[in-house]
Amino acid sequence: QVQLVESGGGLVQAGGSLRLSCAASGSIFSIAVMGWYRQAPGIQRELVARIARSGTTVYADSVKGRFTISRDNAKNTIYLQMNSLKPEDTAVYYCNLAMLGNNYWGQGTQVTVSS
Repeated sequence: QVQLVESGGGLVQAGGSLRLSCAASGSIFSIAVMGWYRQAPGIQRELVARIARSGTTVYADSVKGRFTISRDNAKNTIYLQMNSLKPEDTAVYYCNLAMLGNNYWGQGTQVTVSS
């Protein structure tokens, strides 16, 4: 009933920027919290950033000051603006939607940062 589709990943050099998008469709309530997680090989999936409909945000310490999450409630879409990218940001980035105790995940989009 809920589908998440990510886009915007790719290959970028260190110091560069990328903007990820995640469009949600289906039966989505306005209270839904959406966010971005990432996972690299051999590393536990971690929260990157999340945002409530009110605009309240949470960021991982490792990305504060470099990444910005935003939300377009009318489109049920979130974005992740990633600046000053580092090789350690390389991972598959997953869009997440949390609603009524359930979690929904996108397929993921690969972000690779070269040195």
